[in-house]
Amino acid sequence: MGITELNILTEPKDPKKLSIISFSGDFDKLVATFTLATGAAAVGYEVNIFFTFWGLDAIKQKQGRSFVGTGSLPKLFGFFMGGLRSAPVSRLNFCGISPKIFRYLMRKKNVATLEELVEAAKALEVNMYACEMAMHILGLQKSDFIHEVRDVLGVATFLDISEGGRTLFI
Repeated sequence: MGITELNILTEPKDPKKLSIISFSGDFDKLVATFTLATGAAAVGYEVNIFFTFWGLDAIKQKQGRSFVGTGSLPKLFGFFMGGLRSAPVSRLNFCGISPKIFRYLMRKKNVATLEELVEAAKALEVNMYACEMAMHILGLQKSDFIHEVRDVLGVATFLDISEGGRTLFI
């Protein structure tokens, strides 16, 4: 699903709440996730991000290629994903060169990089949650993530937290 295909899942009752389901570990989709999150938080929104499957890679404590997880297949997935610094662009990745080009262009145009957006989300106290089911499948523990991850949640709990605001799937 591309950035232009953001799906609005709920109609807002409280226009000051934004919840984002971050499913992708792609550079451009993570930039969209954290740009929306920090922009909304900066103007007073309650912001909740639910990281699931490849989105979990954005909040891993160990960045770079490392064998994170329990079991051989989860460790292999952890190695291939590699964290924020290794996040590929969803289209035209050019063997990993595109994220480097984007970072260069972002700095040149004085736009916050992905890493800076993540730091801003932490500073703005964006609520970050990890998906319990995806963690179970990928052999991950809460200790594998940055300490700003508030909790490990199931879908029903995240839906309760999200109720009353707008929810986006990226």
